[in-house]
Amino acid sequence: MKFNTINRDTWDRKEYFEHYLQQQTTFSLTNEINITILMKNLKKKHYKLYPAFIFMVTKIVNAHREFRINFNSEGNLGYWTEICPLYTIFDNKTHTFSGIWSPNLTIFSEFHSKYENDAERYNGTRILFPKKPIPDNTIPISMIPWSSFTAFNLNINNGGDFLLPIITGGKYSQVNDELFLPVSIQMHHAICDGYHARVFINDLQKLADESEDWI
Repeated sequence: MKFNTINRDTWDRKEYFEHYLQQQTTFSLTNEINITILMKNLKKKHYKLYPAFIFMVTKIVNAHREFRINFNSEGNLGYWTEICPLYTIFDNKTHTFSGIWSPNLTIFSEFHSKYENDAERYNGTRILFPKKPIPDNTIPISMIPWSSFTAFNLNINNGGDFLLPIITGGKYSQVNDELFLPVSIQMHHAICDGYHARVFINDLQKLADESEDWI
């Protein structure tokens, strides 16, 4: 894990960054991802959708520097060379959740195994963040499997210092013979524009369509 400082004076996004950081402007975009092929490939090997979703999101984030830009603990602006997923697991007894993290594993079978082990170990702890220490280079990912949605928005009041995207999935639905998963991505406009949201959604769809290559 390495944090690379950005020189704000020579940064080509300097004007945009300062303008939207002062305004504390964030935006969210929701789209439906066709997961018909993905679900078929997962079922062949008895894998679950949620860890696959986390794996795909993490892969995309690590492929684009814009999705890894944030302030570090010293208040410096920069980007992580690598991002790890920080995702929620649900406690059916208390109807609460915990946030746990996993290392950035690039082989899906290894990540799926790590996910299942951690989910079993930390579920039911009744602690918000039971797996510690939490690395600084994590990105929040969650899923609302009980409900589909056409829009989703989170409101964070932290002085505009959180610049990483926040990704949320929902309950997938069936239309004719195809399956669609609603996915919302929330971004800070100081770092990302509509173009970057499109890149994320398109990459996610591509990974779902080509899931046989990595499952």
